[in-house]
Amino acid sequence: MAGLFDKQAKIYVNARPNYPTEWFSMLAALTPHHTLAWDAGTGNGQAALGVAEHYEQVIATDVSEGQLQHAMPHPKVRYIHTPLSMSEDELVNFIGGENSVDLVTVATAVHWFDLPSFYSLATRLLRKPGGVIAVWTYNHIEISPTFNPLVKHFFESTSTYWNPKAQYAFDGYRTLPFPFESVGLGSEGNPVTLDVPKEMSFDGFVGFLRSSSGVNTAKEQGVDLLSEGVIKEFESAWGGSKLVRSVNYKVSMLVGKVKL
Repeated sequence: MAGLFDKQAKIYVNARPNYPTEWFSMLAALTPHHTLAWDAGTGNGQAALGVAEHYEQVIATDVSEGQLQHAMPHPKVRYIHTPLSMSEDELVNFIGGENSVDLVTVATAVHWFDLPSFYSLATRLLRKPGGVIAVWTYNHIEISPTFNPLVKHFFESTSTYWNPKAQYAFDGYRTLPFPFESVGLGSEGNPVTLDVPKEMSFDGFVGFLRSSSGVNTAKEQGVDLLSEGVIKEFESAWGGSKLVRSVNYKVSMLVGKVKL
């Protein structure tokens, strides 16, 4: 999926939620060592910065150079571009070597990965015992009882432009393969559900839609899913372009360890 989010990278920085600090404290409490973490598909580094508060070093990787250009600097985070041409052995050595990683995180990205290859890589890198992998995604946002159906209809009516891999996210990771042993925070087929509240302007909501892969895929095909008419309909239901609303991102998370 290299390049899928390159063009909207700048929008993505401001349109997506920040993850609660408590999440990273919760994940860090699961690992006995706090030397090295790997944030895969880091994008602009939103999760990497949270992880860095608990680990000595974070390797944050992405196949998208465009996303990494907007990554947020941190003294403990090392951002690395990892093109798809890199072999598994190269990645293992690049990140830290086998049995070296205490925590692997993937925030709203693992559904785009070549899952067998990624899981093989994570299994090699994770400490055994003690290493933990956590993946999560948000599959929809809740705004209000009157606004939510409009958002649902928008995504359903534009489904032909979404990559099939996005279905894992729409399903809330209930159908996502996850071949790791549960540590009490979800298991394959049964993710835990978490909430991420955010204060959002109408422009922020439109930015959230514009940063999505389906909208950008349609645009490349000459179709504007966010036409003036669609924006006006959303604006009216929102309550006007100047109104700031409290929204809630619904997040699904799976956390596990290597099966020994």
